[in-house]
Amino acid sequence: MIKVKLDDIDWLILAELQSNGRMTNVELAIRVGVSPPPCLRRVRALEEAGMITGYRATLDAAMLGFDVTAFAMVGLHSQAETDLLAFEEKVRAWPIVRECHMLSGEVDFILKCVARDLQSFQDFIIHDLTATPNVDVIKTSLTIRQSKYEPGAPFTDATPL
Repeated sequence: MIKVKLDDIDWLILAELQSNGRMTNVELAIRVGVSPPPCLRRVRALEEAGMITGYRATLDAAMLGFDVTAFAMVGLHSQAETDLLAFEEKVRAWPIVRECHMLSGEVDFILKCVARDLQSFQDFIIHDLTATPNVDVIKTSLTIRQSKYEPGAPFTDATPL
């Protein structure tokens, strides 16, 4: 991954878009203190550099009938690179898995799963996850409530502006 040098305006653009990706280019330009054409050029450059990876709506899963959020900690028999890649490929095909992170330590992967109900989550664990080649150990935890959700980067006073 190549790190790109960002100036103060780039940092402001990223912070503003992370906060509200629906604002118009004109509004964004006003907020960051540049005119609209250079603002749009900067946004496109940040997109092309891969710093802005997309725009999407944040949905309330529970209001849409997905009442269970759970985490599955997965340990594999083998951590050979080909086996890790094969597991990651399998994970990408499961819609119930919303996030997957490879970890260091006792667990190889943690999967954030969102399901309609407990039975759907259990079916996934039993029929999909445990049946996956190379899976050795699975530990699950159901969430009680979400206390914080802040996707993206932690823009703070410490962010280099």
